[in-house]
Amino acid sequence: MPTTTHREVTVAPDRFEVVSDDAVLVAELHSASAVCIYDAVEEAGALLHLRFIVRTAKPADVTDTTLATELLLLDRCIESLRETMPAAKNLQAKLAAHLPENPDAQRACDNVLTLVRHFLDDSGMTVVTSDVASGDAPRVLRFRPSMGWLQIR
Repeated sequence: MPTTTHREVTVAPDRFEVVSDDAVLVAELHSASAVCIYDAVEEAGALLHLRFIVRTAKPADVTDTTLATELLLLDRCIESLRETMPAAKNLQAKLAAHLPENPDAQRACDNVLTLVRHFLDDSGMTVVTSDVASGDAPRVLRFRPSMGWLQIR
């Protein structure tokens, strides 16, 4: 039986990648989130890898600069994806995250994820799944936009 191999694209922290072929986007989440956007009909999509960086004495307070930077990156990712596939009519998103062990930092990360969900909703996207976990080991994410397939280990 023949096996099919797909091109793999590693997405670094604080970066995004857009693909219009049958590729697999890969990210290692450690105190980070991933926004996986796709349109299964157009068989294209993007992965945005955002780190959670909490540097304040009050971790639950995420700075305006941090939020603005993350939302700007998300906006650029969505804009680039729409330029790549202008015929896409049913964009969907899947969220995944690895949270830090610190409960205060977890609250800050939850605030960022809530903001990301609202931004996606305002952009006309449906968040179909959200997988958030914490732990010592990073989470390895594999996303195949052409199929809307997401695997997290």
